[in-house]
Amino acid sequence: MTAAALRPYIRRERLLVFSAATSLVFLLTGGAPLGSLSNPLSLAVIFVWLFATVLGSAMSVVRHADQLAVRLGEPYGTLILTISVTFIEVVSISAVMLHGKNNPTLARDTLFAVVMIVLNGMVGLSLLVGGLRHREQHYNLQGANAYIGVILPLVVLTLVLPNFTQTTPGPTLSVLQQTFLVVVAIGLYATFLFMQTGRHRGYFSVDGEAGHDAAVPGQPQILPHTVLLVAYMVPVVVLAEEFARPVDYLTETLGAPAPLAGVIMAVLVATPEAIGAVRAAMQNHLQRAVNIFLGSVLSTIGLTVPAMVLVSHLIGRDLALGLQHTDSVMLLLTLAVSVVTFASGRTNVIQGAVHLILFATYLLLIVEG
Repeated sequence: MTAAALRPYIRRERLLVFSAATSLVFLLTGGAPLGSLSNPLSLAVIFVWLFATVLGSAMSVVRHADQLAVRLGEPYGTLILTISVTFIEVVSISAVMLHGKNNPTLARDTLFAVVMIVLNGMVGLSLLVGGLRHREQHYNLQGANAYIGVILPLVVLTLVLPNFTQTTPGPTLSVLQQTFLVVVAIGLYATFLFMQTGRHRGYFSVDGEAGHDAAVPGQPQILPHTVLLVAYMVPVVVLAEEFARPVDYLTETLGAPAPLAGVIMAVLVATPEAIGAVRAAMQNHLQRAVNIFLGSVLSTIGLTVPAMVLVSHLIGRDLALGLQHTDSVMLLLTLAVSVVTFASGRTNVIQGAVHLILFATYLLLIVEG
């Protein structure tokens, strides 16, 4: 391929060059730019710089996953997206856990923030803009019920049950209980994937949203997008530990609300998927949006929880999972509303508005809990 032919690709993927350069700066200087976090201006610049770089890389991962989705069809395209974003989430949370002081609630706060951002913010915005543009939208009810049927027990077992167990004090689980939770989470997720990609694949697509079986001119090719997807994930891995330092500084030194670290991590991993879901809803591809946001919650609980349990044991850190006070109420209310929302196979603007109100309530309670 000639230089002239490569030039459009280079322009389109210039963010990869910036992300790689940022990674090299921190690797070659040993993280020297992070030595001035006590200066408010330096803290703001470094935080925005790293956050924007990691977020941009994550959004590029989503962009290439979307191209693969066009080529592979549902549900495989969405599976690539959710697994990639879950990997980014695990790396980011692990980096903060490894760098900062013992923060047993970080994983819990991040999981809860992801559930709130996705099931209220992302779902609400998608249904609202989709309803405003298309009045009423349709999705495969059987697929949504399959998602909800697995999400409900996993979320309750992870974020509610630890408050009521008697073996250990506080919102924690014993080693045996954690092992059981890991086995259940992985087992249910694996069973779901078997169903989603096997005999019940049709539950997760509707007419007009399936992919093609053969390549056609102008259709995205698999190999280039796969390589670029992996390439964009490398800076995320490199910069996750660097980004952990300003996040820790905000909560541990400046005394920001403890859940803020979890919210930052959740925003980092949920924003790219949120953009993909809203875009799909605006294009009247609600099934694609449903696969994105419900698949995101399921993969977060089914894959991130086992990974966090394993990480906590490897580094010898405590892990508190049970939600407290208003958070428990908000979680149960969100799950109940979600069951109602995804019970008919069609959506409208009022459902989106209700979910956005719940999301606004969640944000309010972070500041005025």
